[in-house]
Amino acid sequence: MSGRNTALTPPADAAAPVRHPDAPAPGELLGAHYEHCFGCGEGQPHGLHLEARAGEGVRVTAEFTVRPAHQGAPGLAHGGVLATALDETLGSLNWLLRVIAVTGRLETDFVRPVPVDTVLYLEAEVTAVAGRKIYSTAVGRTGGPDGPVAVRADALFIEVKVDHFIDNGRPEEIRAAMSDPDQVRRARAFEVNP
Repeated sequence: MSGRNTALTPPADAAAPVRHPDAPAPGELLGAHYEHCFGCGEGQPHGLHLEARAGEGVRVTAEFTVRPAHQGAPGLAHGGVLATALDETLGSLNWLLRVIAVTGRLETDFVRPVPVDTVLYLEAEVTAVAGRKIYSTAVGRTGGPDGPVAVRADALFIEVKVDHFIDNGRPEEIRAAMSDPDQVRRARAFEVNP
């Protein structure tokens, strides 16, 4: 698409993404990466409660229903909430690569309004990997998985070590997440977004 930021264009020597052999199987629900995540956590009463599923290759699908708490203009989803849904879906891709990564850049296009009570159907895929940089794209549709495009985004995620969260997060949340006895939940708590 013309006019896109060159920071979101993979370099010529970028590699095709490779799904990790231990990634969740296609169709498997990924679940919340962290209970208190605004995008996917059940511990957020007004959060998106977005549910993502592993797809084929390095792809995911997700859904969320726009609730009255998510509106900006009367009866319509807030643009920031839609950007959050795209970011959450794109961040879920990193679970298929089995890397910890944070959003470095997110460029969003708002194509049509999304009314309250609408289910937004999202699809995302990793398009390339170059060192620690992970390039991905997503689209959100209304009226079904093949419905009209309402929003789309391109993103750049940066692979980080868990120290990124330990050094920058609030100590009480970091301690709670790191002491979770469930090894998968403990690992997933640190998988997306700065």
